[in-house]
Amino acid sequence: MTATSPRTPAPVLVLVPGATGDPSGGGPGYRLADPTVPQLSVTDLVATRGDGVFETIGAFDGSPVNVGPHLARLARSAEMIDLPAPDLALLAEAVDAAIAAHESVAELSVRVMYTRGVEGTGTPTCWIHAKASDDWSPYRAGMKVAVLDRGLATTAAETSPWLLQGAKTLSYAVNMAAVREAKRRGAADVLFVSSDGYALEGPTSTLLVRRGDTFLTTPASAGVLAGTAVATLFAWLREQQGLASGEELMTIEDVKGSDGAWLLSSTRLAAPITHLDEHELPVDAELTARFERVLKGGI
Repeated sequence: MTATSPRTPAPVLVLVPGATGDPSGGGPGYRLADPTVPQLSVTDLVATRGDGVFETIGAFDGSPVNVGPHLARLARSAEMIDLPAPDLALLAEAVDAAIAAHESVAELSVRVMYTRGVEGTGTPTCWIHAKASDDWSPYRAGMKVAVLDRGLATTAAETSPWLLQGAKTLSYAVNMAAVREAKRRGAADVLFVSSDGYALEGPTSTLLVRRGDTFLTTPASAGVLAGTAVATLFAWLREQQGLASGEELMTIEDVKGSDGAWLLSSTRLAAPITHLDEHELPVDAELTARFERVLKGGI
């Protein structure tokens, strides 16, 4: 999105397979573009410095889930890195256009990316990329997770806000390095632990822990991303199931001693943790399947 101020929306690129890039193939403020041809300048600060924020929205059978909360979180991340406020109404319309332009698939991943733009211009860049989701079924069946040190205390978000804990930035090199390290250890994913000993989140996911009939996640104040998927499940657990949910700082031993744990995301959905390092955790396949239906927009 090329915007000179929060009040001046400018074009959003909607990248979908087979799009022609014809400006008429879009709507006010956005245009369809072919992702197989160049669209991004090599001098865009996202390419040279990873300077930008993003959101990934899951769409199931053509229906996106949690568009409003995702775009609100994008705006919070943008504010944290001093980007102009994006036009959320325009982005919501462009997300719908991306889904409509894509061929019909059961699961679609829609990424909204907002960057500082070409160096020296002061004009942000925004594009939306719709693609068929990866096959997450092996993760949804259960996965081994490695515990890795993030190297920051749970107080870092308050004491060192310039570290951008809790912002969903496009600087993902450390997160991807952590996933590669987990795979070297024979695990599928990562649970980060803080330097003061508390379980945090995954590189691309939110922690959910069951303790009896209570479901818990790490407080956003500890420097984790406020999860949209966990918010959806908490609402369902409270309103439809009459179960308690909330935020709590938990140690790794708390997670190991729990009645089950999951890593949640908007496209992978609910991935139960079968092992935390070498410690085995209980897995409730039926409850996981219900979580999956809720996170796809069902009940």
